Amino acid sequence: MEGWVDHFGTWQRDLKKRFDIGQDLKVDLWTGAEYIERASGKASKEDQNKLLMFSKMIKRAKEVKDKVTAALSKEFTELMEIYADKTFSSLYEKELAVVVDRKRALYSAWYELFPRSFASEPGRYGTFKDCVKLLPAIARMGFDTLYLPPIHPIGRVNRKGKNNVLKVDPEDVGSPWAIGSEEGGHKSVHPQLGTLEDFGDLVQKAKENGMEIAMDLAFQCSPDHPYVKEHPDWFRWRPNGTLQFAENPPKKYEDIIPLNFETEKWEELWEELKSVVLFWIENGVRIFRVDNPHTKPFSFWEWLIKEIKEKYPDVIFLSEAFTRPKVMYRLAKVGFTQSYTYFTWRYTKRELIDYLTELTQTEVREYFRPNFWPNTPDILPEHLQYGGRPAFMIRLVLAATLSSNYGIYGPAFELCVNEALSGKEEYLNSEKYEIKRWDRESPGHLRDFIARVNRIGRENAALQTTWNLRFYELDNDTLLFYGKATHDLSNIILMVVNLDPFHTQNGWVRVPIEELGLDAHQPYLVHDLLSDDKYIWQGERNYVELNPQVLPANIFRVRKRLKRETDFDYFV
Repeated sequence: MEGWVDHFGTWQRDLKKRFDIGQDLKVDLWTGAEYIERASGKASKEDQNKLLMFSKMIKRAKEVKDKVTAALSKEFTELMEIYADKTFSSLYEKELAVVVDRKRALYSAWYELFPRSFASEPGRYGTFKDCVKLLPAIARMGFDTLYLPPIHPIGRVNRKGKNNVLKVDPEDVGSPWAIGSEEGGHKSVHPQLGTLEDFGDLVQKAKENGMEIAMDLAFQCSPDHPYVKEHPDWFRWRPNGTLQFAENPPKKYEDIIPLNFETEKWEELWEELKSVVLFWIENGVRIFRVDNPHTKPFSFWEWLIKEIKEKYPDVIFLSEAFTRPKVMYRLAKVGFTQSYTYFTWRYTKRELIDYLTELTQTEVREYFRPNFWPNTPDILPEHLQYGGRPAFMIRLVLAATLSSNYGIYGPAFELCVNEALSGKEEYLNSEKYEIKRWDRESPGHLRDFIARVNRIGRENAALQTTWNLRFYELDNDTLLFYGKATHDLSNIILMVVNLDPFHTQNGWVRVPIEELGLDAHQPYLVHDLLSDDKYIWQGERNYVELNPQVLPANIFRVRKRLKRETDFDYFV
């Protein structure tokens, strides 16, 4: 990091100011010509000629306006920046590495589905070709990222049956996270899903619909993965000669074998896993949702992500790590682009304010980019189990507006599926272990509501970042009031959300009119982009009321009142 006094930039700024107010610029223009001639002495022959040409224009042009236009031109400015005078520069003693991600790292909407559940006719295993048919509908809902759980062959040894039981019927399809069989491993696709060419076609058709395919990166194996025979040293073996399967007591995952990152052949293992990522990048994937990264060494991820991004800087890695805060934050620091969060379990007004303040107003914002998920195939939170359709609407609005990255486990969320295993935050008859037949036209679906929320996000720049979030006062602890605005205040969005899915709630908001550039003595229009209702507010205190059975949230676009020279006012 290097800094210096930009004498030329200062001269340009002052020249424009003096020209705008009509001052004599003769001496100023000659001063600028001296800067140019000094810079030309360090320039290449081609650039030297260009700089001297600008110097002549500034000295000899007949009209002052032409001289100033030349002095402020983009081409001229860029040349002078290349040959800036750094005589008195100061260099920061530490060399800093900076990663600049593409826009989708900052703003995205994810939709997760299991391809095998979307066959166009009953009784068949869904394929990539079936997913292609779904793309237009998912795009119309406003999602830009279609996330697929693992698409590889599924192991047969210790395959799990419905609801994660060990007793398996012949028709049980197993969990996609139990990766690998005699049909292949991490560089293969499940033969019933289609071919690698079919997957490539899905990637291409997604692009044509304005979407990208996000792939699950799960570095674990089934007991019959080819790696087990080819590289037995990559696994832990118990004293009785059996493989150590995955556990998270009291949960057991007998169908999954963790890789042993403490193996003496760790370099061989690391290189192979990197080759898996490169294989799918070469097949068109640029977004990876990484399963349980906290169970692998930090040093591995730091190395892998750096290796990948040096060649493919547009790749996005989403960390799925529901673990201790320090571990989640460390994963972000070693290079993960986005991260799962505790949003799923933050329900009350105080919990949400405290957690979001930590994410957006402390040093955490410098390295941790949150992605909010109201549900996942693993998690059906209690408030979605009991809060009915309003609870799903509430959590959607919160996820999509508090964070600029969010996702849903799609069909289960849009159909408000709330049947859980008794006493657990897990889906009954989970799609992880069986093929589902989703009736997406079922009454009560949220497809139109989801599309409306996503459209609001796309059309309002203030909602396309997380870092501008601010919470505001509202005299009811079941109503959450917060806002986002662009730097120039041209786009101001205020949200009010009823956190109570059962009862109508009301209260008085306190709008920070000075902060938002509003005139305390003039009315302003608030347009609810969800209901399309419009209200005239004035001053700080204004009344709100939300019936969750009708609409549990407001997303207000604030429009300021301006006076025209004519006999009427208007709002912008």
